[in-house]
Amino acid sequence: MPRYAYVNGRYLPHADAAVHIEDRGFQFADGVYEVIAIVDGTFTDEEGHITRLGRSLAELRIPWPVKPGTLRILMRELAAKNGVRNGLLYVQVTRGVAPRDFRFPADPAPTLVMTCRRTKWQPRAALEKGVAVVTLPDIRWLRRDIKSVALLAQVLGKQAASERGAFEGWMVDPDGTVTEGTSSNAWIVTGDGVLVTRPASNLILNGITRQTLLRLAAAMQMRVEERTFTVEEAYRAREAFVSSASAFVIPVVRIDGRPVGEGVPGPLGRRLREAYLADAGVADPVLGGGR
Repeated sequence: MPRYAYVNGRYLPHADAAVHIEDRGFQFADGVYEVIAIVDGTFTDEEGHITRLGRSLAELRIPWPVKPGTLRILMRELAAKNGVRNGLLYVQVTRGVAPRDFRFPADPAPTLVMTCRRTKWQPRAALEKGVAVVTLPDIRWLRRDIKSVALLAQVLGKQAASERGAFEGWMVDPDGTVTEGTSSNAWIVTGDGVLVTRPASNLILNGITRQTLLRLAAAMQMRVEERTFTVEEAYRAREAFVSSASAFVIPVVRIDGRPVGEGVPGPLGRRLREAYLADAGVADPVLGGGR
């Protein structure tokens, strides 16, 4: 089946899709994006992603390119054109095309680009055996709450983690506290069973999966603390995991080469992954199982 992209009102063959050389997303990274997982035809956490897209646009004073309801229709049409029932849908909005100038154009016409592709999800071993993370200095700007396309620091961090044999990099502020992963939120479980993740602020991206997991943890009467935690505390944790729209929940069993707890995936992260997918009304795309 041919692959299609959506660009400003047109569905185009993926190989032919393009934007203008003076699009401000290309010139200045002046844009925002969202990634939504599609599992068995269901757009997981769709409402949260659309809401966050609107917030990011408002923070950068970029108008909606189309109404949110129209965007939902376009998303489904693109998934259908690509025959994707299990995969990822990427939405990007920039301030649009304008002569190169740091100042905003007076009358912006935002660029809307969407792509959709099948995915293999994570390997089964990532869930059954867990993954490794390494810590890295957080060199990003101070508006990390905006899901901006300016991702160079994350690109460098992800590459550094890969070169060190790790699944993910956990970024660390100068005070020694973990902010988040290069493309995920970071979680630990303390020795006495408390689930800890950094509070939402301008210093992290408030993940939509993160928000759902916190709601589910409260419903399951887990003990939860939204607070900062240090790398040293993470080394001493009973359990750790990462969360994101494309990974859901993945157990972390090693941090900087040190085993987390007993060095195997823990039960709390497993329960939250199961609860997340059950809440979405889908089977686990990696492990299978009932809804």
